[in-house]
Amino acid sequence: MKPAMQRPSIARLRRQWPVVLLAALLAAGLLAPLASGAATAGFFLEVMLGGLMAGVLYSLVALGFVLIYKASGVFNYAQGAMVLFAALATARMAEHVPLALAVVAALLLMIGFAWLVERLVLRPLVNQSGATLLMATLGISIFLEGFGQAVWGNDIYRIDLGLPKDPMIVGVHLFEGGVLVSREDLVAASVAAALVLMLSLFFQKTATGRALRAVADDHLAAQSIGIPLNRIWVIVWAVAGFVALVAGLVWGSKLGVQFSLSQVALKALPVAILGGLTSIPGAIVGGLIIGVGEKFADVFLGQALAHWFNLEGGGIEQWFAYVLVLGFLLVRPEGLFGERHIDRV
Repeated sequence: MKPAMQRPSIARLRRQWPVVLLAALLAAGLLAPLASGAATAGFFLEVMLGGLMAGVLYSLVALGFVLIYKASGVFNYAQGAMVLFAALATARMAEHVPLALAVVAALLLMIGFAWLVERLVLRPLVNQSGATLLMATLGISIFLEGFGQAVWGNDIYRIDLGLPKDPMIVGVHLFEGGVLVSREDLVAASVAAALVLMLSLFFQKTATGRALRAVADDHLAAQSIGIPLNRIWVIVWAVAGFVALVAGLVWGSKLGVQFSLSQVALKALPVAILGGLTSIPGAIVGGLIIGVGEKFADVFLGQALAHWFNLEGGGIEQWFAYVLVLGFLLVRPEGLFGERHIDRV
C-alpha cells in the first residue's frame, strides 16, 4: 500500500525535473560570482536589485501577452507595437495638454483600438487556426508602427513623469561603499508590481475576471452559459492596452519614446513563454527569472566569456533570455506554469 502511494509523488517529481534543474542552474549561476570572488556582497546585491526591478517591468509587459492568450487563444505579436503606440500618443498629446489629460486620452484611444480589433479582426476570424490569428496580430503590429509614425512622427520624444533621476546609496554601514540603487527604477518597479497585483486580484476576485477565466478554459462552454464572447474580447484587449500604456510610460520615461521601444517591449516575449502563456503567476515569476538572469549574465558571464575565449564582450543581455527559454522549452514545452496539452488519438 505504501509503495503504491509513493508512486504518484515519484511520477510528479520526474515530471518536475526541468523546473528543479532550472532552479539549480540559476542558483549556481547566482552564487558563482560570490564564491569565485568576482563580486563583493554589496555589488552582488546591487546587480540583484537591478535585475529584480527590470524583471518586474518585463512581467508587466508579459501580462499583456498572457491576458489576451488566456481569453482568446490569440498570441498577440502586436503587444510591443501597442506599448510604442500608447507611449507615442501620450508623449505627443502631452506637448499640447497636461500630462494627466494626455494619459487619459491615450487610455481612451487604446480602448477604442480594442473595440476595433474585436470588430474588424477577431470577429471575422473566429474559429480560425492559430497561425491565421498570429499573422493577423503581426499585421496589426506593422499597421500600428506605420500609423503611429504617420500620425505622431518618428523622432525621439520625452515623457516626464516626475520620477527622481538621481540614484541613491543604501547600506553604507553594511557593505563597503554601499549599494547603488536607481530611484527611478525603484519607483517604476513599485508601480509595475502594484499593477501586476491589481490585475491578479481582478482575475481572481471579480465577476468579470471569473468570466475571463471561464472563456480562457472553454469559450464554447462559457458562451453556452451566457457569457458574451465579443464583450469579453473587448475587455481583455482594453486591459492589455492599459498594460501597454503603463509600460510605455515607464519605459518611455527611462529610454525616451522611440521606435526601438517596441523591440524593448518584445523582451517580455521570452518571459511569457518561460512562465507559460496561460499563467499570470508564470508571467511574474518568469519576469523575475529573466530580469535577474540577464543582468547577472551581462555583468558577470559576459566578462568571464570575454576572458576565457578572448572575446570583445558585451551584448549578452540582448540574447540571453531567448537562449535560456529555448533550452527550457526543449524539455518542458508548456513553460513553468503553463497547461500541458495531450492529444489523444
